[in-house]
Amino acid sequence: MDNGDIEGGGGLEDEFHTNQSGRKYRPVVAHDPAVLEMSSIPPGSSSSNHQSILKKIIPGGSTQAKTNTNTDGVNDNSTNGSEREHKLELFGFDSLVNILGLKSMTGEQVAAPSSPRDGEDGSISFDRDRPRPNDLKLGTMMGVFIPCLQNILGIIYYIRFSWIVGMAGIGESLVLVAFCGLCTFLTGISLSAIATNGAMKGGGPYYLIGRALGPEIGVSIGLCFFLGNAVAGALYVLGAVETFLKAVPAAGIFKETITKVNGTDIPHPIQSPSSHDLQIYGIVVTIILCFIVFGGVKMINRVAPAFLIPVLFSLLCIFIGIFLTKKDYPADGVTGLSLESFKENWSSDYQFTNNAGIPDPEGKVYWNFNALVGLFFPAVTGIMAGSNRSASLKDTQRSIPIGTLAATLTTTVLYLVSVLFFGALATRDKLLTDRLLTATIAWPFPAIIYIGIILSTLGAALQSLTGAPRLLAAIANDDILPILNYFKVADGHEPHIATLFTAFLCVGCVVIGNLDLVTPTVTMFLLLCYMGVNLSCFLLDLLDAPSWRPRWKFHHWSLSLLGALLCIVIMFLISWSFTVVSLALASLIYYYVSIKGKAGDWGDGFKSAYFQLALRSLRSLGANQVHPKNWYPIPLVFCRPWGKLPENVPCHPKLADFANCMKKKGRGMSIFVSILDGDYHEHAEDAKAACKQLSTYIDYKRCEGVAEIVVAPNMSEGFRGIVQTMGLGNLKPNIVVMRYPEIWRRENLKEIPATFVGIINDCVVANKAVVIVKGLDEWPNEYQMQYGTIDLYWIVRDGGLMLLLSQLLRTKKSFENCKIQVFCIAEEDSDAEELKADVKKFLYDLRMQAEVIVISMKSWDAQIEGGSQQDEWLEPLTAAQQRIAGYLAEKKRSVQGDGDKLMADGKPVVVNEQQVEKFLYTTLKLNSTILRYSRMAAVVLVSLPPPPVNQPAYFYMEYMDLLVENVPRLLIVRGYRRDVVTLFT
Repeated sequence: MDNGDIEGGGGLEDEFHTNQSGRKYRPVVAHDPAVLEMSSIPPGSSSSNHQSILKKIIPGGSTQAKTNTNTDGVNDNSTNGSEREHKLELFGFDSLVNILGLKSMTGEQVAAPSSPRDGEDGSISFDRDRPRPNDLKLGTMMGVFIPCLQNILGIIYYIRFSWIVGMAGIGESLVLVAFCGLCTFLTGISLSAIATNGAMKGGGPYYLIGRALGPEIGVSIGLCFFLGNAVAGALYVLGAVETFLKAVPAAGIFKETITKVNGTDIPHPIQSPSSHDLQIYGIVVTIILCFIVFGGVKMINRVAPAFLIPVLFSLLCIFIGIFLTKKDYPADGVTGLSLESFKENWSSDYQFTNNAGIPDPEGKVYWNFNALVGLFFPAVTGIMAGSNRSASLKDTQRSIPIGTLAATLTTTVLYLVSVLFFGALATRDKLLTDRLLTATIAWPFPAIIYIGIILSTLGAALQSLTGAPRLLAAIANDDILPILNYFKVADGHEPHIATLFTAFLCVGCVVIGNLDLVTPTVTMFLLLCYMGVNLSCFLLDLLDAPSWRPRWKFHHWSLSLLGALLCIVIMFLISWSFTVVSLALASLIYYYVSIKGKAGDWGDGFKSAYFQLALRSLRSLGANQVHPKNWYPIPLVFCRPWGKLPENVPCHPKLADFANCMKKKGRGMSIFVSILDGDYHEHAEDAKAACKQLSTYIDYKRCEGVAEIVVAPNMSEGFRGIVQTMGLGNLKPNIVVMRYPEIWRRENLKEIPATFVGIINDCVVANKAVVIVKGLDEWPNEYQMQYGTIDLYWIVRDGGLMLLLSQLLRTKKSFENCKIQVFCIAEEDSDAEELKADVKKFLYDLRMQAEVIVISMKSWDAQIEGGSQQDEWLEPLTAAQQRIAGYLAEKKRSVQGDGDKLMADGKPVVVNEQQVEKFLYTTLKLNSTILRYSRMAAVVLVSLPPPPVNQPAYFYMEYMDLLVENVPRLLIVRGYRRDVVTLFT
């Protein structure tokens, strides 16, 4: 068959399938040319290549192309699309083209998947966060490298770096630069790994940390990083203004000169600009920079080179001047590049200085290596400037690693080379007294350095004012903190409100003027962010989840751990007090977010760690029986009540309260299950909605547990599936908790007895303990204090479950004032004392305090037969006998043929009237005993009798009704073939 015959084709029409809309399509096979061509399309091909390839893969070649030729490009695309759209209809792959973005081959724009936020279902959005065609996107150079370079190169290099070399010496200065540079370089590697592990939206390091360590840690570190950037912008502005006023003293409005005498041989005055001048000029400069930022990315890109190029030119002038210097030229103390100066300045010379940094034996500031780390480290920060603008990058996975690491290496090499040159250039006194040695040696004149200082600080301030608002807007857009909703910004728009807020903070810090106390905190915030990035990469790399596939391959968890440790060490080297303050602030934000923030599941690394830890713990538990010392109750709470509840209440409220009573100090897990009757395919979505509602209700009741909804044809089949499959290994539920069906007779619900008995039998077969709560509506909550006793009627061996439940009840506040009484049944009076002694010894060895009371069978019978209330007790027995007789008469009338073969609950039953009378009498005697001894008890626990074999379920319900008659609050307990308490330590 010719591949070109897609529709029509005369006698070949029988070879095509026809869908419901009447369109005909040819089935696709593995060797189909279209499939082979599409599989060979390279992922990075341009749209023009895609169009040419599509022309090749249209079946029929040129004939088909000529048929579909149309001047209207839209119609042409729709025609071709309709042909392709049904080729894989058998597999339901129509949406695959949309989901994987393969529609880009036809020139259509499809959005990348976005991370789910609160209120989203995690589905893929097709029009969200997609770059608009007219948006300006930045490359590696303008988007990452230049911003990082501008932020890293700052005032410290110009006015303090030569002083650092003079104080620490060449050797320790090299160590200092390498130490700080290693920290930022390792952080850059971690940043590169995380940034290349998928699509990255706005927010930079906040986005990476939040998605790796969770929203609480992400928001706390992100807000600290935002504050650090905002205050750093003020620091840069003040540095630029101060340098300008020193270079041009006549520009000062307020004339103020402070003269200080330094400790050198020739004292000279040190002039400082007026604080009012700093404030006025600082506010003006901040406003000008904000106008540039308001112009958007396009305006910033135009202005950034104007700030950077003079800085690079000034650096070139410094190095030219270094090679042109000679002894005492251009100033005294300058030796030119001299080996003697290099040897003299190799070792350190830590000493006291005054506040201006001039050596002074009577100075109050003593410098050592730790202090120099705090002084120099801000000169290597700024590596996040590129990632802060991640929403404006064309390709984050390529630009962030290359641009960030290139800027880090470039500046580190510059610092290392400068250490060697400055150390060989001048005497130590010159290095320590001339703060602007770079201006002194610059070629051709010192004014170039002042221009370089001013523009470098202004460039760094511009990058801070650009990145900080985008960071705040990204935090607000994630909708974690409602208080930040004012800073939300639509996709593709500039964060103007966040920019105004950042400018307000910056102006406020400029007005303060003296930021000596704030500056170390800014450095701490930056280090806190770096530590978060390193810890994120460490966690993701160590867990190595299937989704961890970064394109940047040069990383290892040990490098990230080393980077995080270096950040912590540097924080404490700078100032332990400021470290504590910054960590306390981040902790407060974390606490506030955890309380006020909206829950968000971003698939962070901690969730993966919890998952792997749970798997390892589950494997370590094994499938063997748990030792009684390690036994925990894992209740399977059957939420479906034997009655009706409001639609918005998926579980009886007191069931959650009772589930909490089965845990010691809240430790343990409960599984809340409910069954929807019907077909699974029809009610699957209803089950999901019900499960979400039930889970929300469990959280509202503050009960630690999980919710499960099962769709089954009926309740019995659903419960049978649940009891067999629920749980994993030794984390399977071991106790089934449900409400006693008190309403079955009142509302004549004839199907309840068979279902109730079937559930109990299923629990016996599955070796599950059973706890049935009678009087659930009267069960106390945690605030309702109970007084009296907790009475146990211990009749059969249950592995100590009833004793353990009574002890767990006493750990709750509502039952802490109650005492435990254990009632034991003795067949003969002679056995009573011996049984009492044995039970007391057993309880003593179990470390349980309880009063033991033994009741003999003879006194039991005498109580019924000779009591003054005989008629009152025998009335329920007579009524039960009459109901059973009526039930048997009805069943016998419905039997066809042999009258001895009765059918009940879908199976043949045998009625032994003598046995029925015996069971009725036994339950009546137990009920009368409970009413006699435990009428005022807070709660009564009694052993659950198993359903008799080959008897109708209706009979068993009559026995149970007699047992629970007039007892307000009763727990009917059946243990299983396993001890849950032990005598031994």
